[in-house]
Amino acid sequence: MKILVCISNVPDTTTKIKFKEDNKVFDTTGVQWIINPWDELALTRALELKEGSGGKIEKVSVALVGDKSSEPTIRKALAIGADDAFRVDTDPGDSFYVATQLKEIAKDYDIVLCGIESSDYTSSAVGGMLSEMLEWPSVSSVSRLNIEGDDVSIRREIDGGQEIVSSQMPFVGIVQKGIALEPRIPAMRGIMMARKKPLNVLEPIEAETLTEYENFEMPPPKAAVKLVDEENVKELVELLKNEAKAI
Repeated sequence: MKILVCISNVPDTTTKIKFKEDNKVFDTTGVQWIINPWDELALTRALELKEGSGGKIEKVSVALVGDKSSEPTIRKALAIGADDAFRVDTDPGDSFYVATQLKEIAKDYDIVLCGIESSDYTSSAVGGMLSEMLEWPSVSSVSRLNIEGDDVSIRREIDGGQEIVSSQMPFVGIVQKGIALEPRIPAMRGIMMARKKPLNVLEPIEAETLTEYENFEMPPPKAAVKLVDEENVKELVELLKNEAKAI
């Protein structure tokens, strides 16, 4: 049995976002890149499953669509514990384009895990598209995943509660927070071993990009904080009612 975790290369959440060329292009100058947080949790869970499988799970791989600049992110995934990696050497484009590239890798695996969204574009589309292209069952909002015989047992979050479902393999799981408690931190031994692990660079297959970005717009700045004297309850109520519209 083999598990593939699809990862993406995203700006650190503390990065100050800037745009250039009349707000049409994201400015990557000075950006610190990381593994998408949801993908990192998916990788952590995949490694936990492998370690507890008694050898049933042969390997855990990662796959990323991106140019050479994304390789430090891939090497971190290998340092965390992935056995090997694939990089499709092309600009990620849109969700449809990314899913098309990943399909060619994913078809050789039993379980494919994707984060519920990426922290930059938040389209929440790649996992669902990938399962449709593969014609495999998929479950979204996965917060727990276990292997039981030849099936997978899944807990997913729904409005007002949780749902327990099972699926046959091959299977695509679209995971969210809760799939693992904390992402793994690479140890020095893992960092050294990552240098020798296979990183397979693949040429992209021909595929359409169905969407394009015309421009980006920064959110409006937050209003200044207003301090209200603790004794002035009337003013606080007026502000909450007329300005914040909270009551």
